[in-house]
Amino acid sequence: MPATPPPFSAISPAGGYVRQQNAFTGRITRDGSSGYPAEPGRYRLYASLACPWSQRALIVRRLLGLEQVIGLSLVDPIRDERGWRFPASQGGRDSTGARFLSELYQATDPLYTGWCTVPCVWDARTQRIVSNDIPQITVTLETEFSDFHRPGAPRLYPPGQRREIDAVSTLIFHAVNNGVYKAGMAMTQAAYEEAFDVLFATLESLEERLARRRFLLGSQVCEADVRLYPTLARFDAVYYVHFKCNLRRLVDYPHLWGYARDLFQRPGFGDTTDFGQIKRHYYQSQDWINPSRIVPKGPFVSWLEPHGRERLSG
Repeated sequence: MPATPPPFSAISPAGGYVRQQNAFTGRITRDGSSGYPAEPGRYRLYASLACPWSQRALIVRRLLGLEQVIGLSLVDPIRDERGWRFPASQGGRDSTGARFLSELYQATDPLYTGWCTVPCVWDARTQRIVSNDIPQITVTLETEFSDFHRPGAPRLYPPGQRREIDAVSTLIFHAVNNGVYKAGMAMTQAAYEEAFDVLFATLESLEERLARRRFLLGSQVCEADVRLYPTLARFDAVYYVHFKCNLRRLVDYPHLWGYARDLFQRPGFGDTTDFGQIKRHYYQSQDWINPSRIVPKGPFVSWLEPHGRERLSG
């Protein structure tokens, strides 16, 4: 077993990767019944262009036209033992005056000792983090901020499809989004192979599903697509090599690869995908996997080539 486990996780007795639970689970509500009413200009999203969990929130904020409603602070892609820091290009400080995201976590709970994660939502009025609950952040933007959505914004979480969206999203989380981490962070051969097998069995199932429909639930983009895309965007550049997920590349799946390009070429997806920051983060921050911190130059593929998926309906 490796001597140095990942610093931001727990390891099960079988050597499997266990993701840290979200610590701040406050809710912003449309009617304000939670104590945090949905208001323009009050809340700020903290995110990283390198982080797949952050990208989900960035995509939804963009798709729904909430850029003037929810503020945004981006952290530097390189994270060290002090955690996420604010970029030198911005003077090294956030609008709150903080140099590191951990300062906002400590301001919220001085006794907090967990990993300080992105994305999280900060309330400027109470000067505290409302939520770092990854699944709920996007759902909150989709439901509780509906009064502020741009005209014609997509319905990413329509009431009539929520049960199916949640079921597909749960599968994607366990087998794909977190599945690549379970493989890459595994501390035993058995734990690695179990995660690896589940990941590729699920990708094969998604490949078959997307042979019949343009998006995961039919002809329209929904929350489940938002959750799958960031992992696909990082797959060949990072997970295939860095996390040893090397049975097949994304480009080896004709329907998944076309689907990923279809999304990339839409506003909100491609313009929140920064392959430079993605590769720098993984290869230079996770030095227990990549001690040299060398960033691979490839892969060289075109995300802008025609995808041909317009022929598919629901």
